[in-house]
Amino acid sequence: MTDSLTLEIADFVHLVHTGIYSEETGRPQPLRFTIAVRMSPADRYEPDTPLSASKNYMDLKFAASDALPAGVHFRLVESVAEHICDTLFVQDARVEAVTVKIVKLALGIHQEQIGITLHRERR
Repeated sequence: MTDSLTLEIADFVHLVHTGIYSEETGRPQPLRFTIAVRMSPADRYEPDTPLSASKNYMDLKFAASDALPAGVHFRLVESVAEHICDTLFVQDARVEAVTVKIVKLALGIHQEQIGITLHRERR
């Protein structure tokens, strides 16, 4: 069995211009992101292991916020997830796979979670 390391940020909320319905366009809507990145781990993680032996968790948050192009309206949340995957693959060659779950918070009426999960392997 091969070792792997998964870094994750869960339940991060950010406003994104997305949607196809008239009530969704023209203003950002809140999306809840859970992002997991799989990469090969270092041989060992000792107490003094530097951050460069892993990946900064804030890179995941950045990919779902500041890395999204300003002023762009994403028709589908799938395209938001795709952009996040591309950003994380470009950031770090050690990233082997990315999973992005997006929940559209404005659509739920009875606490249901409406959204998508996209998983991409490095090609």
